[in-house]
Amino acid sequence: MRTLHVITGLGAGGAEQQLRLLLRHLPVHSDVIALTHADAVARGLRADGVRVLGLGMRGNRDLAALPRLIRAIRAGRYDLVHTHLYRACVYGRIAARLAGVRTVLATEHSLGHTHIEGRPLTAGTRALYLATERLGSATVAVSGTIADRLRDWGVPSERVHTVPNGIDAARFRHDPAARAAARAQLGIPHDAYVAGGVGRLVPGKRFDTAVRAVAALPGVHLLLVGDGPERAALARLARMMGAADRVHLVGERDGAVAPSAPAHGSPLGTPHGTPGGDTHEATADDPEGGRAAEIPALLAAMDVCVSPSTEEAFGLAVLEALAAGLPVIHVTCPAIDELPLADAPGAQRVGPGTPELTAALRTHAARGARRLPVPPAVRRYAIERTADQLLSLYARLHAATTAHHTPPAAPAHPPYPAPARGPRQQPRPARDATPGEPPRTTDHHDLKDATR
Repeated sequence: MRTLHVITGLGAGGAEQQLRLLLRHLPVHSDVIALTHADAVARGLRADGVRVLGLGMRGNRDLAALPRLIRAIRAGRYDLVHTHLYRACVYGRIAARLAGVRTVLATEHSLGHTHIEGRPLTAGTRALYLATERLGSATVAVSGTIADRLRDWGVPSERVHTVPNGIDAARFRHDPAARAAARAQLGIPHDAYVAGGVGRLVPGKRFDTAVRAVAALPGVHLLLVGDGPERAALARLARMMGAADRVHLVGERDGAVAPSAPAHGSPLGTPHGTPGGDTHEATADDPEGGRAAEIPALLAAMDVCVSPSTEEAFGLAVLEALAAGLPVIHVTCPAIDELPLADAPGAQRVGPGTPELTAALRTHAARGARRLPVPPAVRRYAIERTADQLLSLYARLHAATTAHHTPPAAPAHPPYPAPARGPRQQPRPARDATPGEPPRTTDHHDLKDATR
């Protein structure tokens, strides 16, 4: 089965990292098109042997991208197109249908009560989503919460399938050496109590609540991993509350997915410049610019994870923290809230206010640093299980939509030669279908002809 994944962008967000991890475990040929640009996650995908194209779309209303997307899909002769995130779902469904692909699946990664992917949810946004949803074969919800919201919108129940996000738990196993190295790099005392959070610095994540809570607890540090429009405001808030020396905003970091190349024994993660690795420049936190602590090392540096968001669609960062043995304080996390309490005994749900978070943090800090056993919830969301569920859905949808139609034949000279797939296979250079040509590495330039 030839599949194409269409996603809005490939920055280091949760949906983008999830796509990369998923493709390592799906035993089908898969290519990726980003509507905007092939950013940070694209480097890792290419290192994994995946063909990636960025269309350079300039905004939601850049309609010129649609014919380019249609041409790329038509040239690839795909059996199935799978879209991710709102803009890609809208444009991708239209393009796939116009290109003649009959099996079109969309995953809804981030749908809140009042916001979608961090933006206000308007009547027009909902109407456009529902109009294009009818062009697809089905919609995947990453949690029961999202499935219920889709049904409330009017998406027929039989078209909604719940396939949760998956996690590579071994990637986040606690490493005391990484803890010490990350704290030393960030200038955090080895004996300080550290609360932390991972996510985009946007209003919906409500990390300002965490800054206020930590400011009220002398000696407690806050480590926030991520970037976004709220970064400057959070730094100002920390200064205003006299906690600037205890609030560490380290920016966007890689490492949620294991690199394709070995990390050469570094406790912090992948050396800069290696395939699939971090490419941060030298900063105050990393003056040599040699190895910036990646997400597993930064989780190791924490003592408790906080997730103050009231509109989480799944809660992947919470699962990663639990896999790292951290206790968690969260306001909403469907991945945990939909399970029995015994499946995540280290996760504490609190109210949305600053006083509730402050009180919970005070209790955890009084207990001191501790690591917990990895709970059953983490095993429930193993990436292998997620891939199996999705592959089964692919097969069912493809069989249903092609029952009375002849599937498209594979092109004689496909624009996306199939690289080696599977989590245990090493990435290798892609090769053109034309006999006699030398092997060459995967590059988005290979796809440009198909979009002209």
